[in-house]
Amino acid sequence: MTLVNFADLDFDQVKTSITNYLRANSDFTDYDFEGSNLSTIIDVLAYNTYITSYNANMVANEVFIDSATLRENVISLARNIGYVPRSRKAARSTISFFVNTSDFNIKPRTLTLKAGVVGITRAFGRESYSFSVPEDITVTVNNDIAEFNNIVVYEGTLVSQNFTIDATIPNQRFLLDNVGIDSSLLTVNVATNENSSVSRNYTLANSLFDINGESAVYFLQEIPDEKYEIIFGDGIFGKKLQEPNYITVKYMVCNGANANNLASFTFAGNIVDEGSRVVENGISLITVNDASHSGGSIESVESVKK
Repeated sequence: MTLVNFADLDFDQVKTSITNYLRANSDFTDYDFEGSNLSTIIDVLAYNTYITSYNANMVANEVFIDSATLRENVISLARNIGYVPRSRKAARSTISFFVNTSDFNIKPRTLTLKAGVVGITRAFGRESYSFSVPEDITVTVNNDIAEFNNIVVYEGTLVSQNFTIDATIPNQRFLLDNVGIDSSLLTVNVATNENSSVSRNYTLANSLFDINGESAVYFLQEIPDEKYEIIFGDGIFGKKLQEPNYITVKYMVCNGANANNLASFTFAGNIVDEGSRVVENGISLITVNDASHSGGSIESVESVKK
């Protein structure tokens, strides 16, 4: 009986191996006639063997970082040594403008530019981009003029996502829903409960050194589909959260390098005075101190491997 060469992985080679095996068996005579029932069965067996060998080869490749091709597998392997790939980077620009309050019926003492979209820009032949500030900016009104000078704005949309610690959920996870997050602009605040007006800011930890059970830190890791998961401490490395702690996560969803080299902005922000009255008049044109720059794509698979 002819021995099968298990090193043959090509469809035609597998089919030939099966045919040679049957040739040594006198019970079958139509194995080498195309269109016969046995020939069709051989095709199915060869195809199934080919698919199985291909899948086994791909599974073996994805186990090692040198040969892995799927991003989620490369990221998982890199996670074993504590490496977090670089996120997408929001383009940034510095702008200035002022608000003339001389015609206001009620003279404000301060004006606050609310977090979120400040300006919208559109270059010829390109889509529109929104530029935002991640935090409120408050300035004093002097001689009826409130000056917002050298404000750093980031391309993207400011998103807020909330979680409540629930002890009834085993292994509760905190997954950020959006793709295109700039992790450097991510802020995490934890309050005692949802109704609490006081919260504590948690910082990103890149190492376990100098961290104890009371450290207000969180860890970040990339998950499939280029999204992110926030991980909190366990009471040994980082403070462990308790029910009903309320988590507020704010981050910028951006377009990366596509928003670079833009230098014309139309004001689209929200300004209020100390009495929360919305300011709609007296806002000057925006002066762009430098064109948008530093936007970048998420770290590639090839870069992660290196």
